[in-house]
Amino acid sequence: MRPDERTVLTLVRDQVEQRPESVAVSGGGEDLTYRRLWDLAGTLAAELAGLGVRRGDLVAVAVNPSVDLVVAFLGVLRAGAAYLPLDNRAPADRLAVILDEAAPRVVVRAVDESRWTVPLPSGLTPVTVPQEPSQQVSDVEVGRDDPAYVAYTSGSTGRPKGVVVPHRAVVRLVTDAEYCPVGPGDRVASLSNPAFDATTFEVWAPLAVGGAVVAVPSPVDLVLEDWVTALRDLSITTMFLTTSLFHSVARELPSAFEHLEHLVVGGEQLDAEMVRKVLAAGPPGRVVNGYGPTETTTFAAVFQCTADAMRDVVRTPIGFPLQKTTLHVLDEGLQPVFAGETGELCIGGPGVALGYLGRPELTAERFVLVAGERVYRTGDLVRQLPDGALEVVGRRDRQVKLRGFRIELEEVEQAAAATGLVDAVFVEKVGEGPSATLVGFALPTAGGQEELPVRLRERLAGALPDYMVPARWVVLSHVPLGPTGKADRNELLALLEPVPESRVDLPIEKIDDICRIWREVLRVARVHPDDNFIDLGGNSLLAVQAAARMNEFLVTAVEPAEILLAESAAELGARVRHSEAVS
Repeated sequence: MRPDERTVLTLVRDQVEQRPESVAVSGGGEDLTYRRLWDLAGTLAAELAGLGVRRGDLVAVAVNPSVDLVVAFLGVLRAGAAYLPLDNRAPADRLAVILDEAAPRVVVRAVDESRWTVPLPSGLTPVTVPQEPSQQVSDVEVGRDDPAYVAYTSGSTGRPKGVVVPHRAVVRLVTDAEYCPVGPGDRVASLSNPAFDATTFEVWAPLAVGGAVVAVPSPVDLVLEDWVTALRDLSITTMFLTTSLFHSVARELPSAFEHLEHLVVGGEQLDAEMVRKVLAAGPPGRVVNGYGPTETTTFAAVFQCTADAMRDVVRTPIGFPLQKTTLHVLDEGLQPVFAGETGELCIGGPGVALGYLGRPELTAERFVLVAGERVYRTGDLVRQLPDGALEVVGRRDRQVKLRGFRIELEEVEQAAAATGLVDAVFVEKVGEGPSATLVGFALPTAGGQEELPVRLRERLAGALPDYMVPARWVVLSHVPLGPTGKADRNELLALLEPVPESRVDLPIEKIDDICRIWREVLRVARVHPDDNFIDLGGNSLLAVQAAARMNEFLVTAVEPAEILLAESAAELGARVRHSEAVS
């Protein structure tokens, strides 16, 4: 078979023939050889075929990371179908939307369903992962463009979108992979949420070359030292971690990865200082920054984070194209920009997905032809560095408008990170119209929590225009992570605890009245007498609103300028009391 005709099935079948007794999957005290894995998957495929599953059908998989998960994936593929991995942490309503759109008729479940906590809609025919091989099935022959799986990602409209990934895209990811050369006998950690496309790397990279998939716990599930011990005991050689998880581990125990041969990190902007900490503490054989949207199958670009490469780096690049991948930096007219100029990253090659399930208009919008090549428009803004590596500088869809100015939120985040005061930082626009403001969420460096908002504002005031400096800062004790291990921006916004607009007309002390009115106008959970109106997110328009309400409830008149000039609510209250006394 020619290399360009290979499928995921042919890759695994080759290993079954070459090393049938080698360990293919390990987890929960159980090891499966390549032969046993193949036979169990064949048993599942026969059952699926008996239920009417045919080539090109979609089969849901509701199994947590485990030996059963790998059997389920391979069994679905041997039936000629594509698997739809479900997220055990997703809200039931989101799962219902996904299943309604994807419309699978069958769902594969684990024997032990106690770890699956999200209820599934009725109407799905359940099939249990077999524990013993029995009836086998002749593999349904599929082509390189047949779907292998569908991965749902968040959509900008709030509606999740299903990315249809073909066999050729997975083959491109895991063959001739110089960025992370997994080989026979390597043990690759499997810890990602199955609905996150990093699972594609964790499962098929080892199985394509004779390595082993090893189910391991997430670092958030164990004491960090115990997690590192578990990795050593399981002889893990290769691991993928989301950027946020990597940052968390590196911050606490930078030597945690020294026993690994390959560590791939991806999903968000990688902190260069954290990488340097790991490299200095006892690095793995290699640290790779992997970049790639789901639409381009896990990774499309990589950067080898060696000590030399990271020495003077401020912002870790995403690097260079993966094998058989093309990276284009284009302007709004989809024409190439000059080296060093900023443009949108568009990705081509066999790793590009077929499109979005049931969304032809969105597919046509994001998957386009450029110079005769079908590419995916990432929406990421990048520029080429002097050495040819690419660096992400922002997002087209994270550009916001505030007070008439266009702001790239990533630019604000980069400036805050460059102060050295924070280990992680996130900036969001909150509110609409005159109440809109920028809010920053900052995880301080060790011992750097004291007066962090004040110090950040002072440092940023010298680096950014005033309209780009967040008016409010929330100091984090940790970075909340979503189901895929990335920072959960919705959880960050929930920390603001917005309160509904309301009135309390009770005759209380004026300082309490001022705090209440500020709280209502600024839409914050609480206001302390020592708080400053501007520091809480106030501006001149909001000061007008606050003054109008205060004049309605208080005896004396208050000018908007007084609110903006007052050091605190308490000081403003003193001015009000002084005005009353004078009058």
